Amino acid sequence: MLSILLTLFIAYLIGSLPTALIAGKLLKKIDIREHGSGNAGATNVFRVLGWKAGLVVLFIDMFKGFACVWWVPSIAVVNPENLIYIQILAGIAAITGHIWTIFARFRGGKGVGTAAGVFLGLQPGPVIICLIIFIGVVYKTKYVSLGSMIAAFLLPIILLVQKFFLLVEIPMPMIVLSILLAVLIIVTHRANINRLIQGTESEFSFGKKKEEK
Repeated sequence: MLSILLTLFIAYLIGSLPTALIAGKLLKKIDIREHGSGNAGATNVFRVLGWKAGLVVLFIDMFKGFACVWWVPSIAVVNPENLIYIQILAGIAAITGHIWTIFARFRGGKGVGTAAGVFLGLQPGPVIICLIIFIGVVYKTKYVSLGSMIAAFLLPIILLVQKFFLLVEIPMPMIVLSILLAVLIIVTHRANINRLIQGTESEFSFGKKKEEK
């Protein structure tokens, strides 16, 4: 039991690593939350610090989630048959850490990149499909928030289709996690939803960095 709690604690700490904040401090000596959209995530780093910094932050955020479902669970002493459940719990801990980071007064990002890393480790196929859809939506609409919510909404649908129609072996807890994740992503984007409805949501630029007003 102690090894499981230690695993989840380490996963939370890894998820809590505030990559966007660190990038802001290192590159411009700023708090990224005071610029652009005010969010401590990769998208805001793209806007404020440029695409190179944004890609690095996105990669690290995804790696945090991936590491927490593949490396961190090896600490726990559990029956191999129960390993998948520890991986799922570690993934939840990592996403929680990213959104409510202990290193920045519990003000982190929205969890999309870390969540993508978690499911990239658990179910890479569906994540790649969602990533393609995400890129398509963002390219067409210029709204990262919309692409993130649509991708998160489609993930549990894809998993359900695989399990019940294609008869792929997918544990139900993983499907439940994907549903909870979709709800969480939508909740963390509630301000974006209001701006999308009002037509005031900031568009994402694929070119030069652009300070959001």
